[in-house]
Amino acid sequence: MALKHERTLAVALPNRPARERTARRQRNIARIILLAPAIIVVLATTTYPLISAALVSLRDWNLTYSPNPQAWVGLRNYSNALQDTSFINAIEVTLEFTVVSVALSMVLALAMALVLYKPGRANVLTRSVLILPFAVSAALKGYSWRFMLDPGYGVYSKMIGFLFPPAQGYLWFTQKSWSLVFLAMSEVWGWAPLMALMFIGGLSAISPEIFEAARVDGASAWTVFVHIMLPLLRPILFVAMLLKIIFSLKVFDQIVTMTGGGPGDSTQTLNYYVYQTAFRDLNMGYASALAIVLVIVLSLFSFVYVRIVIGKAE
Repeated sequence: MALKHERTLAVALPNRPARERTARRQRNIARIILLAPAIIVVLATTTYPLISAALVSLRDWNLTYSPNPQAWVGLRNYSNALQDTSFINAIEVTLEFTVVSVALSMVLALAMALVLYKPGRANVLTRSVLILPFAVSAALKGYSWRFMLDPGYGVYSKMIGFLFPPAQGYLWFTQKSWSLVFLAMSEVWGWAPLMALMFIGGLSAISPEIFEAARVDGASAWTVFVHIMLPLLRPILFVAMLLKIIFSLKVFDQIVTMTGGGPGDSTQTLNYYVYQTAFRDLNMGYASALAIVLVIVLSLFSFVYVRIVIGKAE
């Protein structure tokens, strides 16, 4: 009986690694099958267009002259961008818009979070509606702000005229600086509440005992904010700032519906300039080169953002 058991065990042991390999292979196949639809969609909607745009950026292609890509020109489209004053202006406008919108969003979001993070029925109700401005589409925000700043019947224009009578009936979108400011404010209106919710989550995670100990030691509210809250919120602040920078660099919808890139080219960001080059000037080769430049910039910020998020998760 013992001899029979030893023979059975000797036969079973060599087969055990084989069974494990088979099971592992089956699990991997199942994962691939489950991921296949998503991978196909990503390849069809992201990877293929990106590779196609990269190839077109190396060719001379203007739809005015030919429906098909023409001769290979190498990096000439990229070198032309360095000498293009409109491209340089678009970069400057994009940076100005990004700095203003990110700074205002961070400051207002932090102020709202400091007011609303404490428990309370009114605060809970207010938090629940903070997400609503962000849920409004960017195109609709642009139309709404343009309507509300209309000198004839806009509610914002009327309020500004009431507080500052000299500004009554002022044509805001005829001035370069004011057009960019209000464009940034329309972006802040949607993003600041969302970022406030992120900061509220961070503040709520801080132990109340830390604040209590600081008060017992005689720390002022300003000292608690600067030396306790800000250091503990630094990771969330940095992640929120990166996320806002990424979305600010690729702003498009509000420019189309609010300013149209004007007056002149004062609100023509890089993303909008790519659109104008492709669908107004029909210069697909040059527009593809500009789009690749924008993709590279966004990819760098996205890479940093993902690394930070993954690092926090680990």
